[in-house]
Amino acid sequence: MTEINIPVLIVGGGGAGLTASALLSKLGTQSLLVSALPTTSTLPKAHVLNQRAMEILTEVGIAEEIYARGTPAEQMAATGWYAGFGGANPDAGRQIAKMECWGAGGRDPYWAKASACRSTNLPQIRLEPIMKKRAEDLAPGRVRFGHELIDIAQDATGVTATIKDITSGADYTVRAQYVIACDGGRTVGSKFGIALEGARNIARAVSIHMTADFSRWARDEDVLLRWIWHPETAELGVLVPMGPNHWGSKSEEWVYHLNYSFDDPRALDDARVEADMRLVLGIGDHPLKIHRFSRWALEGVVANRFRVGRVFVAGDAAHRHPPTGGLGLNSAIQDAHNLTWKLAAVLNGQATDALLDSYEQERRPTTANNVQRSVENALNQLGFCAQMDITAAAGTAANWKQLQRLLSDRVEDRELRRTALRAIATQSMEFNEHNVEYGYTYASNAVLQDDAAPPAPIEPIRVYTPSTRPGAPLPHANVDDIDGAQHALMNLVRPGHFLLIAGEDGGAWCDAAKGVAKDLKVPLDAIRIGHIEGDYRDPRCAWIRQREISAKGAILVRPDRVIAWRSMDAVANPTADLAAALSKVLGHA
Repeated sequence: MTEINIPVLIVGGGGAGLTASALLSKLGTQSLLVSALPTTSTLPKAHVLNQRAMEILTEVGIAEEIYARGTPAEQMAATGWYAGFGGANPDAGRQIAKMECWGAGGRDPYWAKASACRSTNLPQIRLEPIMKKRAEDLAPGRVRFGHELIDIAQDATGVTATIKDITSGADYTVRAQYVIACDGGRTVGSKFGIALEGARNIARAVSIHMTADFSRWARDEDVLLRWIWHPETAELGVLVPMGPNHWGSKSEEWVYHLNYSFDDPRALDDARVEADMRLVLGIGDHPLKIHRFSRWALEGVVANRFRVGRVFVAGDAAHRHPPTGGLGLNSAIQDAHNLTWKLAAVLNGQATDALLDSYEQERRPTTANNVQRSVENALNQLGFCAQMDITAAAGTAANWKQLQRLLSDRVEDRELRRTALRAIATQSMEFNEHNVEYGYTYASNAVLQDDAAPPAPIEPIRVYTPSTRPGAPLPHANVDDIDGAQHALMNLVRPGHFLLIAGEDGGAWCDAAKGVAKDLKVPLDAIRIGHIEGDYRDPRCAWIRQREISAKGAILVRPDRVIAWRSMDAVANPTADLAAALSKVLGHA
């Protein structure tokens, strides 16, 4: 049995594992990824990619392809609620309400101001092959699908894993200094006493992935998700276009999510599920080809620990979300981004083990909040029908009559319609949760808080307010270099490098950074940004409006583009202050 020695072993080849592999390669840290599955996901699964995730995938080098293959911006600008879909009723398929979602396809100026990247939509079945190819290109021979983890143990100096090559049947040993478990919690976490805790069995759903021409019914080209009230069952279902070559009404593939109670045996019968889908959609014997049925339970769980010694959990091994809000895959990608630079810094001798403790300190509260938000989004959606007095007991005819009242402009129906629109408006907590997606902040031993009071949130879920307070994401701004070329600020943070951003009169900080980088042997870039003076110019004062420091102050940005520390103004000894701050972030005493 052969043995492989590698700095980092990654177990699992989904969104978290593939992101971790690519990021470690970009950081110059070798890793080996193994997955028991023969290939990437065969289910569409998650599909919305938010701004923070797209920033990371830009760093990986695949954002351009994802945008090209994903839903065009104008066809994921909204989500809509409908009275039925097809069928004989003349009101079937009529839109009750529509709401902008995920930045309105780039049209929402507040979302555009937050990031150089817009949200997009690409099903996991097509996203993961792109991620896998990139990971393989960056680490030839070290991304191995069809290789199953058989056993794993750790000691004071490393982790030993036994891996089986499923094709050949041969076993081999991997000796790694660290392990990132991205296996959905199936093997590694339980081996080390990590448990997923939280709400389970919130609801049961069956997803049907199919090829069909729904263009005669799905007529709103800007709508990504169609929430459909079904008078026959009083359930709220959702229909999602899956591309791959066309989107909107002309999408070739679709996924429909159908809800069942937990004791309903119909959910286990493929033929019955298809019949139920045809009934509630009102499409009769309309031709379609079903690719897969997938059955799953809505749950919202978080691991009780994200680290045990040299083993870290990420992605579904650390948290599982209902799909409402699209936070699961995005959280997984962000887990990998948070952890990989820290592992590289420790393996390179730049940081101590204490830096690795900040992974759990930062990601566990953040993902716990994401899970809670996902659960609340799901419960809010499930409660719509009850608020509208649309019930299974009432029957199809009565439910249609109630839905028609929601579509009516009669005076006697006006109050019910207002009630419905108000209930639907609350779901902006799912489709416009900008502060949840982008505005989360970290508190850990890798963030040095200052004395400035944290800003009171304008609205904690929907409104992201840029800030340079330590723990916050680096605000977005476009700046010009001295030759006039424009750069998004995020692109000035190089992989594995800290970035010191000083004001236009902060030359002393930049001089200090050169000495600190040399003394601590840490990659540290330093720049000045001002409207007129500096290494980069801020022509619209976009950075100046957000930086919250004086022209003589400085901000230290971590490699994951999180603010680590700041000095609001000049200090007597910038070298000493910067060295102390960077040392603390890296876990030195």
